[in-house]
Amino acid sequence: MLMTLIWVFLRVMPVWAADPEIDRLLRSPIGKDWVTNGGNLTNQRYSTLKQINTSNVKQLKGAWMTRLKGSGFDAKSSFEASPLVKDGIMYVITGHDDVFALNAKTGEILWEYWSGISQNRLLCCGWANRGLAMGEGLLFFGQLDATVVALDMKTGEVVWKTPIAQYEDGYSITSAPLYYDGIVYSGISGGEYGVRGRLTALDAKTGAILWRSYTLPEPGEFGSDTWPSGTDHAMRGGAPVWNTPALDSELGLLYFATGNCGPNHDGSMRAGDNLFCASMMALKAKTGEYVWHFQQVHHDIWNYDAASPVVLFDTVINGQPRKGIAEAGHTGWVYILDRTNGQPLIGVEERPVPQEPRQKTAKTQPYPIGDATVPQCADKLPDYDKAGCIFEPFWETPVPVQPSGDGGTNWSPVPYSPETGYFYVSGTVRTSAYWRKGDKEFVRGKSYGGGAQAPPVGSPMSGTFTAIDSKTNKIVWQHKTPYRLGGGATVTAGGLVFRGEPDGNFLALDAKTGEELWRFQTGFGADAPPVVYEVDGEQYVAIATGGNVTQGSAYGDAVWAFSLKGQVGPLWPPPPPATLAGPLWIYSRWPAVLMASIPIVTGVVTVKAGDNNKEYTYSPARIRIQAGTTVTFTNVGELNHTATAFPKHEWDTGDLASGDSKAITFTQPGIYYYICTPHPWMSGQIIVE
Repeated sequence: MLMTLIWVFLRVMPVWAADPEIDRLLRSPIGKDWVTNGGNLTNQRYSTLKQINTSNVKQLKGAWMTRLKGSGFDAKSSFEASPLVKDGIMYVITGHDDVFALNAKTGEILWEYWSGISQNRLLCCGWANRGLAMGEGLLFFGQLDATVVALDMKTGEVVWKTPIAQYEDGYSITSAPLYYDGIVYSGISGGEYGVRGRLTALDAKTGAILWRSYTLPEPGEFGSDTWPSGTDHAMRGGAPVWNTPALDSELGLLYFATGNCGPNHDGSMRAGDNLFCASMMALKAKTGEYVWHFQQVHHDIWNYDAASPVVLFDTVINGQPRKGIAEAGHTGWVYILDRTNGQPLIGVEERPVPQEPRQKTAKTQPYPIGDATVPQCADKLPDYDKAGCIFEPFWETPVPVQPSGDGGTNWSPVPYSPETGYFYVSGTVRTSAYWRKGDKEFVRGKSYGGGAQAPPVGSPMSGTFTAIDSKTNKIVWQHKTPYRLGGGATVTAGGLVFRGEPDGNFLALDAKTGEELWRFQTGFGADAPPVVYEVDGEQYVAIATGGNVTQGSAYGDAVWAFSLKGQVGPLWPPPPPATLAGPLWIYSRWPAVLMASIPIVTGVVTVKAGDNNKEYTYSPARIRIQAGTTVTFTNVGELNHTATAFPKHEWDTGDLASGDSKAITFTQPGIYYYICTPHPWMSGQIIVE
């Protein structure tokens, strides 16, 4: 038995569907309603609606835009959710776990649920919630306090709440759940806090936990031999599930992908492949019993977690019909497998990779046959001894690597069109410098990072949007974008791909050729996956626009809907996100600013992390002092922070818990950059004269 299955109680499964209408919609091609995060059980995000098509999309305008009363309108929050639509009512959740019901035709708010979630959350990467599920008259979602909630769809009243883990131990939920046949399936987040990943199944009617299937094996279980024997490292080894599962109702199988190992960036104490980190997995949907797995990265030390939702599709290869599953990874590759058994459909080669014995690196890594969607080798940069390709190891001296755990495809969903046979993949082009940072002691509920990855000073950050042929895994067409792409896309039978950009633009592309056909400025970072629906015979396309912490795009609280009869014009563009990485920029998000535009403060010798309710900033970000001055770094935020010289690490405050301080004396004139190693997008500058 691979994983521990905890049965909280025994249940006799009914012979009839708990919600036959929703189950039918989930099994069917996507029509006028959008009833789950990925559109249906396949996660294909392929809408059969074609009233809006390549011939008329240029006529598209805003039908309405609704502001959600300031929910998530702050620098720590991202708006990443796909709205759901059923019978003319839209349901959407914000990064604060607040839920709104809207008239899908007019945008009028019908009811609202405010989570009241505590601001004191252990979160690695900002506040986010990727969406809802629906069934049996209820809306289901996870909260950042690791609680699954069910609301009455008609009123927004709470029907049940079930904690599935202890948030004090570092667990949270950012993924959208999946509902099917009376069961709600939820993943878990917290890979940076030494958690044990799992997929949890709950009874939709009562919220009772039916079973948990762990993604890290106990001693003696299948996969435990890929962890050091006689240790409990696997019990805090990460492998969270922060994407929405897919489900094949005919095979009775549930599919998902897993995140990075812990401690990330340090493999020295966890020799072995470390199953089931960075893997695609299949379970029996009724019981959680293990069926198969495919590990994308052995012994991951680069944060190459598999974060994008898996996609199910049917195809023909070598004249034979095949049942496929695909997932786009941080590595830049799309992994295409047979979903009946987890074997590659096109081919994956195990190739030797560079070694670092102190990191216990794996001797080989999987290389899918086909094209990567982003570059996989870093350029040589000043201040670094070398530059590495995808699996370049590192120790305590920073090494630039590409695509890195900040590149490739992150959480962005990847749509698939059965008409073109293409996957549409959002990608980030970014170099990260990796280093291990001493031995990290595990403390429950505290950050369990064994090092850091940060973009080298002044290095470019950009993106790609790529059509990949599912039969060959090769690029058909590709757009290179000035910004990192992280929101995903949706494809339609009208021959269109809709996607947003972090500069606020919402685009329609020709699905076959990639030609841009339409562009609309929403006024906020457009970093969420769009949805398509129909009300009273009129087709709409909707997108949540509220920016993204990782992208550094302008935050907001808006939902836009577009139609051919729309009368609402575009807004003024927000300040664009940064295109240069490292401490040359500080993501202040609203407006987005370059470091050069941040005022230099003199006469100040105290720098605060997490000040003014901005957890991931230093204040002031730039100071000017005289040689011989002592600067005190104080953490006034909720999370642990550091101030670490970058890129050479000449000085370091070490981990500062909330309320802690550390004094550093600067004796030599010069310009000093620094970052927070647990949150390397935080950066500051000290000018010593």
